[in-house]
Amino acid sequence: MTVHFIGAGPGAADLLTLRGRDLIATSPVCLYAGSLVPAEVLDHCPPDARVINTASMDLDAIMDEIVRAHAAGQDVARLHSGDLSVWSAMGEQLRRLRGLDIPFTVTPGVPAFAAAAAALEAELTLPALTQSVVLTRTPGRASTMPPAESLANFAATGATLAIHLSIHNLDRVVTDLAPFYGNECPVAVVWRASWPDQRIVRATLKTIEAAVAGSMERTALILVGPVLAADDFLESSLYAKGYDRRFRPQHAGSRYAATTE
Repeated sequence: MTVHFIGAGPGAADLLTLRGRDLIATSPVCLYAGSLVPAEVLDHCPPDARVINTASMDLDAIMDEIVRAHAAGQDVARLHSGDLSVWSAMGEQLRRLRGLDIPFTVTPGVPAFAAAAAALEAELTLPALTQSVVLTRTPGRASTMPPAESLANFAATGATLAIHLSIHNLDRVVTDLAPFYGNECPVAVVWRASWPDQRIVRATLKTIEAAVAGSMERTALILVGPVLAADDFLESSLYAKGYDRRFRPQHAGSRYAATTE
């Protein structure tokens, strides 16, 4: 018996890995976060699977279901939205499973920030403009923020910011970021990225609050940074004619010349 933690992706049912789909299809038990995982993903469950919505359950109740499945020798598909590496509450479940000596696997999913960038048709790192993306959030009821992980500290780097779980704190986001990025810095808010009812609002730090005006709550991602409106940027050296690389050596003396065919 194995518990398979599966990143179910940002919302669109077809943004699910083949591995995740196959694990769901072979697991007699499925535990899923019903408020965020689309029902279409559950279509991959076996016809007679025990499917449990964990939205109203606490950690003890979730673990009780897993222990029950373990005793019956039944694999469990444990579905979380997006990718499991951030804000999934997977870590506390894994700690308990290790303590109970119950085996598990982890299958990544498409993260929300990647789906939002795709919806915006944007690359979040552009040459000589920014080469870093910071995934962060503002404090909430479920999680506080370590003192050093403030929006101001991240903004000082000039990186592209992907601010999760914070649409309710949009006024604070603007207040904290404007001194570093300037009022005219582009902002995009993507609500329910990849879902059929996806919505996008583009504005600046100066105008984003009025543009959103309380029309979005939860499941909205805030992206901030000059890359969102950049057009006059340097091209990458990767595809430049004179760039010497393993599969395209530029001269006989290249360090790659002897290693390519």
